Amino acid sequence: MPWMAVEKAYEFEGPRGRISLLGLFEGRRQLIVYRAFFEPGVFGWPELGADQVTHFARLNARDTTLAYASRASQEDIVRLKARMGWKMPWYTITDTFDADFGVDQCHGHNVFTRDGGRVFRTYFINWRGDQTFEDNCRLLELTMCVRPENPNPSQALQYRRPHAQPRSATRNRRGKANSTWPPPAGG
Repeated sequence: MPWMAVEKAYEFEGPRGRISLLGLFEGRRQLIVYRAFFEPGVFGWPELGADQVTHFARLNARDTTLAYASRASQEDIVRLKARMGWKMPWYTITDTFDADFGVDQCHGHNVFTRDGGRVFRTYFINWRGDQTFEDNCRLLELTMCVRPENPNPSQALQYRRPHAQPRSATRNRRGKANSTWPPPAGG
């Protein structure tokens, strides 16, 4: 999918009040927004991938924030998170974000990257297709960040570039080729 600039200013309601789409990045370069199909007034347990994503530090260390978003009120979200013991950031959609990004009728993942203050949508998957992305490693595969096979905290993250051929190819520990990209300029 080509990078698509996000021109509209989207706002969400969070536990500390209103927050913009750019604010959801929490200062990181990449953002995965999972549209959880949890609607106002739902009191059961919706089918979510929340139980499989437990170590947000792994995503955060790779310059990636995972946020959940749904139409349910913050009161309902807080109640569900407390009952299930979940800690993920979860926001209420307050505008047309879900319709504009193809997740108004179902659950799905939208992946964004930022270049300074500009936000780009880089990946999208919904319906049954997104159910394979319910753990940290698979979530990282959605982003523009190349997931290192041997993570080293001092190693700079490498980013994929849109519509370009890899500049080099390395081999991972299983002998498969890994494309590597230089980080984009800015932000």
